[in-house]
Amino acid sequence: MDGHTLDYAVQMKNITKFFGTVTANHQVSLELRNGEILALLGENGSGKTTLMNMLSGIYFPDSGTIKIRGREVTIRSPRDAFELGIGMIHQHYKLVEPLTAAENIVLGLPGGMYVNRRQVNEKVREISRRYQFDLNPKKKIYSMSVSEKQTVEILKALYRGAEILILDEPTAVLTPQETEKLFTVLRNMKEDGKSIIIITHKLHEVLAISDRVTILRKGEYIGTVETAAATQEDLTEKMVGRPISLEIERPKTQRGEEMLKVVDLTCLRPDRVKALNKVSFSAYAGEILGIAGIAGSGQKELCEAIAGLYPVSGGSILYNCQTDGTQVMENIVGQRSDQIYRKGISMAFVPEDRLGMGLVGSMDMVDNVMLRSYRRNPGIFVDRKKPKEISEKLIRDLEIQTPGVHTPVRRLSGGNVQKILLGREIAYEPLVLVVAYPVRGLDINSSYKIYDMLGEQKKKGVAVIFVGEDLDVLMEISDRILVLCGGKVSGVVKPEETTKEKLGLMMLRVTQDEEVIE
Repeated sequence: MDGHTLDYAVQMKNITKFFGTVTANHQVSLELRNGEILALLGENGSGKTTLMNMLSGIYFPDSGTIKIRGREVTIRSPRDAFELGIGMIHQHYKLVEPLTAAENIVLGLPGGMYVNRRQVNEKVREISRRYQFDLNPKKKIYSMSVSEKQTVEILKALYRGAEILILDEPTAVLTPQETEKLFTVLRNMKEDGKSIIIITHKLHEVLAISDRVTILRKGEYIGTVETAAATQEDLTEKMVGRPISLEIERPKTQRGEEMLKVVDLTCLRPDRVKALNKVSFSAYAGEILGIAGIAGSGQKELCEAIAGLYPVSGGSILYNCQTDGTQVMENIVGQRSDQIYRKGISMAFVPEDRLGMGLVGSMDMVDNVMLRSYRRNPGIFVDRKKPKEISEKLIRDLEIQTPGVHTPVRRLSGGNVQKILLGREIAYEPLVLVVAYPVRGLDINSSYKIYDMLGEQKKKGVAVIFVGEDLDVLMEISDRILVLCGGKVSGVVKPEETTKEKLGLMMLRVTQDEEVIE
């Protein structure tokens, strides 16, 4: 065993993995040095998570070899990975909500029910102090923020002796402040000799946190570069295979009339807790109103209430209707989505649950497009020609990867399903367009197509309500940003008059002195 080999915590060589006829990884190689942070970068569907799932024992490679600290190993289960000092923190946390942080950390470890809680709490505090985690071991999971839950997952891996940590999209739902805290912790762990792989698609974060970047494209290894010598443009070109402009155009338009006015909107969750608490704002023709907030701040309920899909317990939603040539602000609260549609209210909603609420997975693209127009010409003789033309145009314009317009949409990737849903809603020319996380699950190339589409809608005088999680994107694309915190409006601000850090603080607490800009 040579000295060079001992420099590496992980060496994956020529890893190949098939799922049926689909090749997820083809002859991929990756090397992680001792005491470094390696970013794993690639478009959605490039095979990043699959590769890491093989290192963490969730999948088993069809061919290739894995070495840990120079020794060839076989990893058949997460237990095997743990015994080799490998811990993976997934996007969706695997925690038991009614238990405390400490109880979750020791769950499943030898000793069964007989654990010394005081010793466990002290060890958790000691690890927290060493790496500057901010966590109360006695706090219940159900009362934690997303950031705290992620901290528990990382502590769980460290408590079990992990020396190699894999984090899958760790900043997807964190505020800028929480992201910076996490990066401080990761740098402290690196200083302590831990080796870390971070899967992400946020290029500015790659440049901020990593030592080197390994790039995958369509399941194949493209190369590894030193972060110090990399730029966002270089990384994008390697990731996508061609240069892409990373500028989001915010077209200058004249703000039009008020299309939607929400007044003191209150909605209750099934447990009678207020999901929305007296939320008020206006959306105007020819503008994009961004909605920011940490996960679970009421974004989902707000969108669904506007679309007539979520019960409202108080307040009103006023829509600008044209009645006999005069404009009337009509209250649509208490009306179902089909009733709203029959009144001639031209509104489209793209939900975050694509197949659950937006499309029917077993139906093909033409039938899903036709669902949108069926109510215009119901009956046994259905016009399929127009929906087929729209479907073919969407495939061309949005570069949707599908065998054809008659393939069931559930067979397509999440990104392609999202393009179909958004494309279908825009094709029917709404005056108010509500989109929830429209680029979640999309690669960088497709994301910028969606941003362009929303910009085009704005130019056409549509009032666009854009719920997003990436503050950089919200700052670039929005004319105004409404910030939600715990179901309340924290403020409405203009991007050019605020900072990401201020938005992050508004997402964490409601302050009375925030200026509301209408």
